[in-house]
Amino acid sequence: MTTKVGVIGLGNMGGGMAATLARNGFDVSGFDLSEAALEQVAAKGVKPVKDRAELIRSVDVLVLSLPKAEHVEAVCLGANGILELGHAGQIIIDTTTSTPVASRKVAAALAEKSIGFLDAPVSGGPAGAAAGSMTMVIGAEPGVLERAMPVLEAMSGNRVHVGGYGTGNVVKIANNLLAAAHLITTAEAVSLAAKAGVAPEKLIEGLNAGSGRSAASQVMFPTWVLNKAYNSGFTMGLMRKDVGLASALAGELDLDLPVASLVSQLWQSSRETLADGEDFNCIVMRTDAKLFGHEE
Repeated sequence: MTTKVGVIGLGNMGGGMAATLARNGFDVSGFDLSEAALEQVAAKGVKPVKDRAELIRSVDVLVLSLPKAEHVEAVCLGANGILELGHAGQIIIDTTTSTPVASRKVAAALAEKSIGFLDAPVSGGPAGAAAGSMTMVIGAEPGVLERAMPVLEAMSGNRVHVGGYGTGNVVKIANNLLAAAHLITTAEAVSLAAKAGVAPEKLIEGLNAGSGRSAASQVMFPTWVLNKAYNSGFTMGLMRKDVGLASALAGELDLDLPVASLVSQLWQSSRETLADGEDFNCIVMRTDAKLFGHEE
């Protein structure tokens, strides 16, 4: 019998994941508040559902792709949510970059109804979601992970089980903190080299052959920055949110992380010149507006 999968949240990431699962033979239904999003996935083999409660009741596996932890809690634990309407044996795969506290709270509540939960935030952007090549860092109990694996394998290219509930979000928060920092440090290195007479493309080539390389130099700068495309599909607002999660987690753990603190300050203060809707790679303009801006 074909596994019935539901996806709640059909934006850039959720829509791509839903289409990938449908392409890989799953019976996929999707819910979103946006009519346009429902229409887009319908053209890719996903059944649009306008009643969230109906979707929750009808599927074996439910994938969440939501903006923030509070949205995850509302869908899972709120009125007409998964705790109320879900059924024993159901599996919830939460791909949201949420918080470890929220994931553990939701997992514990759903376990009382024998509903499995995984926090499985993703990397790879909309292109990775659409191609099924994303990386997932997963917090889950081994038994639940094993049952969810056929769906996880169909929607991602790489999966790393990092521990129990909440650990997936810890790793994703740490990852995005580094990505946010690397964008700034790489922009500073490129600006330094350009002023010293080295072309940005050559500096990036040199970095990628040396120990200073990172995803920023290997992927972000060649794909979205040097060509000034700035169209990764991930926004300044979303990265600001993720950097804020890192800052909050450090505070909860009473850690003194001066570099992380400075990175957070730089991302938050960039609101003065870079709107939340701008591509997240635009943070490089804070370093050198002339070199990295849309107009040199």
